[in-house]
Amino acid sequence: MNIAIGSDHRGLKTKQFIIGLLEEAGHTYKDCGTYSEEPVDYPDVAKSVAEAVTGGDFEYGILICDTGIGMSIAANKVRGIIAALCHDAFTAARARLHNNANVLCLGTSGDPKTVRETIETFLTTEFEGGRHLRRLNKIKAMECK
Repeated sequence: MNIAIGSDHRGLKTKQFIIGLLEEAGHTYKDCGTYSEEPVDYPDVAKSVAEAVTGGDFEYGILICDTGIGMSIAANKVRGIIAALCHDAFTAARARLHNNANVLCLGTSGDPKTVRETIETFLTTEFEGGRHLRRLNKIKAMECK
């Protein structure tokens, strides 16, 4: 699987941990920044990851900031992105099953086991479709106005 990943300065250590998980699982990835603990504006990183996903070269994106909230807000401004802030495997499963999320947003407070489970669940769970597709189509219609 090809994944775009990015973080702000506060999410750098978590991003580096996740990159290790992606490599361990045999995924390819593009690191869209940041690369140091120098403060950066998270919307710039969110835009880079989101556009990598909507460009078609990456199946999913992963974004990390202190809480994950700012990244999810920013990424969801890019047409075609469904970014979900997830805290555990349950929320990651629902993000994929019901919402067909294509960008996973995380905060930095998760323990390594929970982060691993969240990533694995997000990347392996398929969208259910059905009634959920009808709801997503309503969201897409809102996005086009």
